[in-house]
Amino acid sequence: MGTMESTARESAPSVSTNGSPTAQSSPAQSLINWDLAASAAARLAPAGPVLDEKAIGEAVDSLRRLADASVPHVHEITGLEAARDLRDSSVLVVDRASWAKANTQSFAVMLKPAMQKMLDSRRGNLSPGAAQVSGAITGSQLGAVLAFLSSKVLGQYDPFAALAENSSAPAAGRLLLVAPNIVSVERELNVAPEDFRLWVCLHEQTHRVQFAAAPWLRHHMLEQIDNLSGHLLGNVDSLMERASAAARSLKDRSANGEAPRRGAILDLLQDPEEKAAISHLTAVMSLLEGHANVVMDGVDASIVPSVKTIRQRFNDRGKDRGVIEKFIRSLLGLDAKMRQYSDGARFVRAVVDVAGMEGFNRVWESAEHLPTEPEIHDAKLWLERMGL
Repeated sequence: MGTMESTARESAPSVSTNGSPTAQSSPAQSLINWDLAASAAARLAPAGPVLDEKAIGEAVDSLRRLADASVPHVHEITGLEAARDLRDSSVLVVDRASWAKANTQSFAVMLKPAMQKMLDSRRGNLSPGAAQVSGAITGSQLGAVLAFLSSKVLGQYDPFAALAENSSAPAAGRLLLVAPNIVSVERELNVAPEDFRLWVCLHEQTHRVQFAAAPWLRHHMLEQIDNLSGHLLGNVDSLMERASAAARSLKDRSANGEAPRRGAILDLLQDPEEKAAISHLTAVMSLLEGHANVVMDGVDASIVPSVKTIRQRFNDRGKDRGVIEKFIRSLLGLDAKMRQYSDGARFVRAVVDVAGMEGFNRVWESAEHLPTEPEIHDAKLWLERMGL
């Protein structure tokens, strides 16, 4: 018998985070030890479900097959021609450690410009030794966060993989399906494995199609992330003061048996430009997640026979989470992410009801067509702006 952590070693991301498996490639990258983060996540990640080698192989093969089978359904529901040919990106079936490593690579891409700005602003005040120690501490902390998340994520489209140093990923990125988590949840929900896996693949392949339909979207998101992280890291002293205050608030509420306030982490954002940047990113993520949810629920029983049962049980599973997990999820913003799914789905359905899927698909034409956060909550505003 074995665990699903041996799921797909041959298809695990093979990109070295920093161009070398043992060394950081630039002073800016040394501010976070990405290799340490990946190794810490692999060490701390919970073990996956226990299966024999035959069952592991069958699960991996099933996910690969259903990932391919889901694409025509995404094309039919979305009407996006990009779904006809997705050879510019890849699909990998991975374990938890490989998912965590892949995310350290993406984080390195997303944060590199901001960390370089931070290093430049502190040049002369940060010795190589101090940067190394700080990088090790930050890397260990990030690894612990990724270890927790690695047992929760079912799949993820990574549009930034090809931008990592010495990357061998396809030009448009890669889709990761986290096999142990998919198997674990389908067992927890007691649903048909083939149905659940296809349902998950529909959601994740939709993300892949979104970035293929809007090739400008990857760089737009990088610009927005750079803008936000540049503001935060550019004023790191103020950020640390705000972070300490937020941590004290969280500690006090925890000691009193209270859940973290919904906006506890967002309290760190005080500058109007910071708030504008996070508002835009929130709207974009709500759009992407909501659209994928609409697609995965757009199939009928002829495609996923137990789709209604799956959705009901999947929505209900959060009610059984323990106090500690609920606290961590709130602290990391996972509950806010779940709201993005529902808020974005309402926006998509409201637009499609008025303008049809063809009208909605104007959103992929340019960054100017992306909805704002107010528009996500009131689709009429976006429809009016688009002349629909």
